[in-house]
Amino acid sequence: MIRTIHLIILVVLSCTVLSGCGTNVKEVKQATPVNTASADAEDTSEEKTFDQTTEKLEPITEYENVTEQEDEIIMVMTINDTKVDVIWENNASVAELKELAEDELTISMSMYGGFEQVGPIGKSITRDDKQTTASAGDIVLYSGNQLVVFYGSNSWAYTRLGKINLNEKELKNLLGNGDVTITLSME
Repeated sequence: MIRTIHLIILVVLSCTVLSGCGTNVKEVKQATPVNTASADAEDTSEEKTFDQTTEKLEPITEYENVTEQEDEIIMVMTINDTKVDVIWENNASVAELKELAEDELTISMSMYGGFEQVGPIGKSITRDDKQTTASAGDIVLYSGNQLVVFYGSNSWAYTRLGKINLNEKELKNLLGNGDVTITLSME
């Protein structure tokens, strides 16, 4: 009975030691390659056998199953039926506007003062108003709940949202001929 228990303990210990040895040898071998001349002079037949039976390990990336997107999802502005190129600010107001644009946000704009189009976004969002002179192409937030797009210039306290990449003449043609509809969406 005692011999049987000793034999079982010996088998369990042997399995534990042997299973751990292979892993440690592999890790040590990868961490410390041997490049010295004295090591080359030693018998390396066992080492060659080990190298031939192990597979080359590839680096593991944290996001193996995530497909990389070529382009970042961006907020797009359409004025009536014309999609315009916008450089958006990186601020809390734009982040909240992007959330609203996920379900497509349509804003009925009205001409005001001969230099801007103004329209309600439907709710108040974070604002950081600063006295500024807006110029053609500037997109700003007024009073935390109004989108303003300029085709002229004006000085007031606004939160900057972005800039349309068109010249003043193109903006005047697009925005200066009556009320427009602006749509914000994510693409």
